[in-house]
Amino acid sequence: MKRRLFITLVGGVVALPGTLNAQQPSTPNVGFMSYRSPEESVHLIATFHQGLQELGFVEGRNLTIEYRWARGDYSRPPAPAAELVARRVDGLVAVGGGLAARAAKAATSTIPIVFATGLDPVEEGLVKSFNRPGGNATGYAIWTNYIESKRLGLLHELAPNVGVYGALLNPSDAAFARRQLQELEEAARRIGKRIFTAYAGNDADLDAALGALSREQVGALLVSASAYFDTRRQRIIELAAQYRIPAIFHFREYVVDGGLMSYGPSATDAYRQVGIYAGRILKGASPGDLPVVRATKFEFVVNLKTAKELGLAIPPTILSRADEVIE
Repeated sequence: MKRRLFITLVGGVVALPGTLNAQQPSTPNVGFMSYRSPEESVHLIATFHQGLQELGFVEGRNLTIEYRWARGDYSRPPAPAAELVARRVDGLVAVGGGLAARAAKAATSTIPIVFATGLDPVEEGLVKSFNRPGGNATGYAIWTNYIESKRLGLLHELAPNVGVYGALLNPSDAAFARRQLQELEEAARRIGKRIFTAYAGNDADLDAALGALSREQVGALLVSASAYFDTRRQRIIELAAQYRIPAIFHFREYVVDGGLMSYGPSATDAYRQVGIYAGRILKGASPGDLPVVRATKFEFVVNLKTAKELGLAIPPTILSRADEVIE
C-alpha cells in the first residue's frame, strides 16, 4: 500500500482519503494520537484500518479520524490529547509509547480510550485489572519493556566474547527508561558482563550517543524500545553500520530496513487489535468490560545481508530459532 494513499499533512493533522468530506452528524469521530511519525507508520495505520474494517468501519465512509503525531518529541504532551477531548471525539486511540496512553487517561475520564503500551497498564494506573479494566480505557499490552533481558541474552549468544555491551536508552520517559535500565543491569550481572549505557532523546544527542558507544569500544549494542527511536530508526541503523556495531532492536521493521537482529512483539498485530477494540467500542461495547490483550506473538528476525557487511557469522543456534531470516 503506497504511502501517498495515506499521508497528507495539514496543520499537523494527517488526513486520509475521504476524511476531508463534510462530516455527517451520525458519523463517529475518533481521535488518534501517537508519539511516532506518519511517514514511518504507514504499515501500522494500514493494520489499524484493517481492524476497524473487521467491525464494519471504513474511514471516509462511516468514520472520521483525526490524527495527531508527536514525531518522537516527548515534550509535546498532553496538549494533543486535551485538544482532541475538546473536539468531543467519540473515542481516543493512544499508541506509539506509554506516554500517549497516560496523556489520554489524564485528559478524560469519560471518553473511551484504546491504548497500546509497553508497560504494565495496571501498574501505570490505566486499568484496574487485565480481565476487568473498569473505567474508560482498555487496549493492548505490548510488553516491550519486559523483554530487554531476552534481547541482551540473544546479543550475548551472538557475541559471547564481547567485553562491554552497549545500551541506547531514551531518558525522556523517565519511568520507562528506569525500568529498562534496571532489567538490563540485572541481566548483565547474570552473564557476568559490563554494560555501558548511552542516552538520547533528541537528534543532537543521538549522534553523540552512538559516538560515545563507539569510543567506549562496545562490542555489540542493544537499542531499547522507544517511540523516538522508532521515528529515527533509519539514522540509528546507519550509525550502527558506520561504527560497525552489531545491534539488536525491538521491532521487525528495523531489520527489514537494514538492522542486524530484532526480538519483540508484532507491532502490526497490536495495531490491528487496537482497531478491532476501537470498532467494538464504536458499536457500543464498554472499554471497562473489554479485557486488555496481552502480546503473545513475538518475532525473532535476522538480517544475513547486514551480518555479512559486518563480517559476522551468525551461529546456527540463532538461525534455527529465527522466525524470519532476511538474505
